[in-house]
Amino acid sequence: MRLFAVSFTVFAFVAAACAQQPLPHRSSSARNYVGFDSNIYPADSALPVLRQHFSFVGYWLNTPPGADLNLWAGKRDALVRQSFGFLVLFNGRLDAQIRKEQKRGTAPAELGRSDATAAVAAAKREGFPVHTIIFLDQEEGGRLLDEQAAYLFAWTEAVARSNYLPGVYASGQPVKEEHGHTITTAQDIDEHVAAQHLHKIVLWVAQDPCPPSNGCTLEPPPLSHSGTPDAVAWQYSQSPRRKSITRACGETYAADGNCYAPGLPNFQLDMNEANSSDPSHGR
Repeated sequence: MRLFAVSFTVFAFVAAACAQQPLPHRSSSARNYVGFDSNIYPADSALPVLRQHFSFVGYWLNTPPGADLNLWAGKRDALVRQSFGFLVLFNGRLDAQIRKEQKRGTAPAELGRSDATAAVAAAKREGFPVHTIIFLDQEEGGRLLDEQAAYLFAWTEAVARSNYLPGVYASGQPVKEEHGHTITTAQDIDEHVAAQHLHKIVLWVAQDPCPPSNGCTLEPPPLSHSGTPDAVAWQYSQSPRRKSITRACGETYAADGNCYAPGLPNFQLDMNEANSSDPSHGR
């Protein structure tokens, strides 16, 4: 059963008049690296300011969820010139979309393979080198439904057979099931991989409740606190914040509930931590 949809991306700039609280500066002794993601490309002129605080960016290969066009297309070179690393993203299908295509005669696995072909073609077109990890954006959390699983693993297996490597952005937040059990989407993916002997899938997890997150800050907890031991990246802060699960760290967000880039009061974003400055190996 689908339990919640991860609020992953940002859809518009907000007015400069919105109150902003400054992010704490990142300690130079921190072990991991901090990055950001957003639906919106922040403009070339903003990149030097962002690079002062962030090591990598989420880079969309296709139109982000809810958007009408992809503003990141063609911007890889500008980001490389500023020494950004990447979390390379392909917007996947919601369950309702998979079911709709299924009714039209396209099986979930067939749809997954078709989308994988599109993702690989986009990665090549954008200039990402071979062996770059492409993350499929799996927005809906909880245990995968049958058609979701068929789509997702057809996608990852098809990417694994290309010159690129498969990853998935998925929820790492536990949700309750029957008999007191809990499951995360990331756990469910790992279980499928082990049971079906599938290719390795690199995980980027969303887990923004406080705790384990400490909110909109440049000094997040260690990556191991994400609750997904094998995750290479952790989205620990989302804009706008979900008030019911971020009360303990609400003061780290701006008064309007968003997380903003230091020095760019109009640019709201999601915050990520990774074990590499280039977690997709896309430079």
